[in-house]
Amino acid sequence: MSLTSENKCFVCGTENRGGLRLSFDIDKGEKTLRTIFVPSATYQGWDGIVHGGILSTLLDEAVAKLAFELGFDAVTTRLTVTFRKAAEIGKPLSVFGEITRITPRVIDGVSRITNASQALVAEGKVRLLRVSNLTH
Repeated sequence: MSLTSENKCFVCGTENRGGLRLSFDIDKGEKTLRTIFVPSATYQGWDGIVHGGILSTLLDEAVAKLAFELGFDAVTTRLTVTFRKAAEIGKPLSVFGEITRITPRVIDGVSRITNASQALVAEGKVRLLRVSNLTH
């Protein structure tokens, strides 16, 4: 089984008009990913603050997209998010992902979002299940 998206992923798909359309800097050797996201009011929760669901999505994508770019078909089975600070609408956010462990069954990673002052906004722990294990 192989995963496909027709370039319509909510976060990175260029064919998704309602999506974020983010591009990523990926270091395959270090197994890391980086991107910048400047949230508009479309992604607001409370006035002036980015919705936590959007931040969670970014934390998930930072590991899932990285795994895909490294050649692994995998889906998220667990995402643990810790919010540290409010993210402001209109202010750039740096998103970082890293794969920390690869086994025949799962891929584990960590992700974080920082603001322009480098303050930690949110961090995530992500576990992906390799697709080859979905049919077993």
